[in-house]
Amino acid sequence: MRNATRGAVALALAGAVLTGCGEGKPASSASSSPSSPAGQAKGGAAAAKGGSVGAAGSACPLPAVFDVADKWKAKAVQADPADSPLSGLTQQGQFSMACEIDAKPAGHLGFLRAWTGTATTGTPRAALEGFVGANKNASKAAYKETKAGSLPAAEVVFETYSKLMDESKQERALAVITPHGTLVLHLSGLDTQEQTDMLPALELAKSSMKAAS
Repeated sequence: MRNATRGAVALALAGAVLTGCGEGKPASSASSSPSSPAGQAKGGAAAAKGGSVGAAGSACPLPAVFDVADKWKAKAVQADPADSPLSGLTQQGQFSMACEIDAKPAGHLGFLRAWTGTATTGTPRAALEGFVGANKNASKAAYKETKAGSLPAAEVVFETYSKLMDESKQERALAVITPHGTLVLHLSGLDTQEQTDMLPALELAKSSMKAAS
């Protein structure tokens, strides 16, 4: 039954925004949970590099530069104004969506999205807590301090409730703060299995990250 449901929603989600910011079952506020540390699960073999984004002249100029997995397609996103009815799709707390990297050409139903903020000070964890806290459907968040390339970073594993699938799914995010602003990378798939399968793309971005020049 689940496979039938998954197949039915795949087409519906092919061009949809999977931010989890829309309507759904309310969940408890995000909080740290040592029992499920961020970065615990791995998604198999390392991802092959297919290009990079973040630098001036790339598909998405960003506060940091990182590699994109082979066949994943990046495109810049113009965030909607805060007073727009659609702002919930491209604004989350103090962050605006700036880049959407689509996994469908690589055979996955999901996205790696880059969100940016203006802050150049503070801690990556505080930035990440603000990002996750602005998602009313987020719960069971587990944070971890780490490194993204040579940059201090924080990452989080959390759950969101999918009204379409009528189940919760796991998502991940990573934050860094640079002299050019704050960057949050958010990995989300159709379900937890898709997210797990896409983890090598997030690990590639994380290991290759550096502040934009």
